[in-house]
Amino acid sequence: MASTLEEVAKLAGVSRSTVSRVINDSPHVSPDTREKVWKAIETSGYQPHAAARSLVTNRTQIISVIIPEAVTTLFSDPFFPLVLRGATEACNNHRYHLMLSLFTDPEERQEMYRRVLHSGYIDGGIVASSPEDDPLIPRLKEDGIPFVSIGRRSDDSVHYVDVDNVGGARMATEHLIRLGHRRIATITGPLDTTAGQDRLRGYKKALEARRIPIEEKLIVEGDFTEGSGRAAAQELLSRDPSAVFAASDMMALGALKTARVAGFQVPQDVALVGFDDVPAASVIEPALTTVRQPIERLGSMAVEVLLSILESGQDDSSPIHRVVLPTELVVRESCGSTW
Repeated sequence: MASTLEEVAKLAGVSRSTVSRVINDSPHVSPDTREKVWKAIETSGYQPHAAARSLVTNRTQIISVIIPEAVTTLFSDPFFPLVLRGATEACNNHRYHLMLSLFTDPEERQEMYRRVLHSGYIDGGIVASSPEDDPLIPRLKEDGIPFVSIGRRSDDSVHYVDVDNVGGARMATEHLIRLGHRRIATITGPLDTTAGQDRLRGYKKALEARRIPIEEKLIVEGDFTEGSGRAAAQELLSRDPSAVFAASDMMALGALKTARVAGFQVPQDVALVGFDDVPAASVIEPALTTVRQPIERLGSMAVEVLLSILESGQDDSSPIHRVVLPTELVVRESCGSTW
């Protein structure tokens, strides 16, 4: 097996300096030559020295995904593993390493920032599921650390990748209206996040367009977890809704369990629609009507946007990336109609 630059260069049929330029991500190499060199590296088993390469390129080839959620929430909600799968695939395609940064309290957050983000270990970050008032965002901006948010920010200077939350929620609510429902309740996401706010806005827009009164008692806030869906459904079912739009599939699953315990049949007594289209949505009984968002694509697109920022550099005059991916209504049995 080759163990030196010279041996890799011979295998690829190029010069030693060309191999060095490829390893250090120099733009002055043709795509064909770059591919040929990387194939030679993979075939030979040569391992470029990461520390030496970072001295040349001022890059570590490491991206941190920062998720300010409790660890128990992270691994009980399918959304996060799917995001991470998409991000990991994109990092692998670009020969970057992905580092997962988690914390559960302010002290851990401060230590993580000092030890990981501010130490120069990473080239940039992806922030997922962050509330609007998260102090991490202004600190990243102040320190000039490139980052992309998964989720729209009200701060116009933040790069983000998101889905059409307003349109998706409106689409789900309009479907229930077309089925004849007028007392449509909603379990919102956390209203300190733009996703929670936008999905509530979409719900309200659908009702307003059909001149259906918005009843505040039919709106209960959740936090995207199954437990909050169960608790919210306990409140809502006593207020006689004919349908419930839950702003996440996990909350919809919680609502379904509460409805069953209370003696309600879904969809005969109350129709139910979720948001996400996580794997469990299609296998529960009844199968869940939901708004499909491309969760893995969110993770991969966030990496692509961040790498674009790193390649081009960023300053106050750089354009802000705002990527909004489409959603799709997936009609199944829980709403009482399959059309």
